[in-house]
Amino acid sequence: MAQDEIRFFGLGLGPGNPDYMTVRARTVLETADRLVHFCKRGRRGNGRTIADAVVGADQEREIALVYPVTTEIPADHPDYAAALAPFYEAASVRLLSEIEAGRTVAVLCEGDPFFYGSFMHLWWRLKDRVPTEIVPAVSGMSGAWTRAGVPITWGDDVLTVIPGTLSEAELVRRLSSTDAAVVMKLGRNLPKVRSALAAAGLLERAIYVERATMSGEKIIPLPDMPEEIDAPYFSLVIVPGQGRRV
Repeated sequence: MAQDEIRFFGLGLGPGNPDYMTVRARTVLETADRLVHFCKRGRRGNGRTIADAVVGADQEREIALVYPVTTEIPADHPDYAAALAPFYEAASVRLLSEIEAGRTVAVLCEGDPFFYGSFMHLWWRLKDRVPTEIVPAVSGMSGAWTRAGVPITWGDDVLTVIPGTLSEAELVRRLSSTDAAVVMKLGRNLPKVRSALAAAGLLERAIYVERATMSGEKIIPLPDMPEEIDAPYFSLVIVPGQGRRV
């Protein structure tokens, strides 16, 4: 497909610091007719904040998709899907109208668009209807283990990426059967994740990373973290592997 036919982009912007953005992402960011970002009500989206260093504020180009719910309802509760499904449907219709009017639409994604991203819900609805390009990016977890200065896997180490939203029993099961791990989606799940890491015998190796590559970055051995601290969206826990060295 010719590049000038593409009208819909899933635009990976990297782990946070715009210096880690790809050349392709910058080109699309600078040229797209519409810049779309997900956000909580009354806030700018994380993806839009990353883009600030490249394009600055431009209200004529921006489309904010405001989540009807975020953490107010557990993700496994029926009301969560009941609120978000029509939201994604309406957002897809809105973006489709922009595309059909001849405009290029770029959805700004922190990290990589195909890794735990809200963009995928739009892609699933529009991928067979409009010419689409996914612009890959450095993931947040890659930025985290790099900034922490720890190789995540050695030799034949197996890496498991785990959402912290799982039950504690399931977290323990997954953590107990892997050599290295990244635990995403912390937030209010951090105490449960800490407990599961301890039960799996991995707490002493675990490292908490917050806002990797960005201002306000924090990298702390998890055992040294005060238990009462809440983890923000841009945070995760890494457990480096200890595999074969030569």
